[in-house]
Amino acid sequence: MIPRIPVSVDLVVLTVRSQELSALVWRRDNPPYEGRWALSGGFIQLEEDLPAAAARVLAERAGLPGAPVHLEQLQTYGYPDRDPRQRVVSVAYLGLAPDLPAPTEAHMSWQPVASLTDMAFDHRRIMLDGVERARAKLEYTSLGAAFCPSEFTVAELRRVYEIVWGRPLDPRNFHRKVTKTEGFLMPTGRTTTRDGGRPAMLHRRGPAVLLHPPMLRV
Repeated sequence: MIPRIPVSVDLVVLTVRSQELSALVWRRDNPPYEGRWALSGGFIQLEEDLPAAAARVLAERAGLPGAPVHLEQLQTYGYPDRDPRQRVVSVAYLGLAPDLPAPTEAHMSWQPVASLTDMAFDHRRIMLDGVERARAKLEYTSLGAAFCPSEFTVAELRRVYEIVWGRPLDPRNFHRKVTKTEGFLMPTGRTTTRDGGRPAMLHRRGPAVLLHPPMLRV
């Protein structure tokens, strides 16, 4: 007899909020792991494919319908003891988002990644895998801009890199690299003083997907 194993989707949704890398989590109100933070998730329905399930969980469970969230498949987790109730295989998705309003769904919250040390199930392991994927993605893709609003300054983009990577960057070198990388940033022709000081040029994300050369962390 072929065993029937449930398959779920779990979302690691990250943003930069209040100068910290934060994850969207919810407080469990039932056993197991009652009172602990958990990632948004749900079981895949029979008629769904994986991307559709991830989009549904993002809208219904995470409370972010229509939000500008970049979603990509992260990894599959299937070791036998990851859920004490039954054998469950989870397909995790990574979401990168600009700073969004506080969620309206019950128990949902943006929490600093550094504070999420005791999570339900294996969700801390999944979250940390997502954080490392995000850090790597910022090296060789233009996804750093996914953490920014639709229009942003180079200084705002640099702060994203500094917060996600966890280290300061030289402002002049960063400005030179991102503005010289073809297709990364597109000037809007507008300026802003929200950074303080002199007016700064506003940019939007350009058409480039991969960065040549990459922006290495070292």
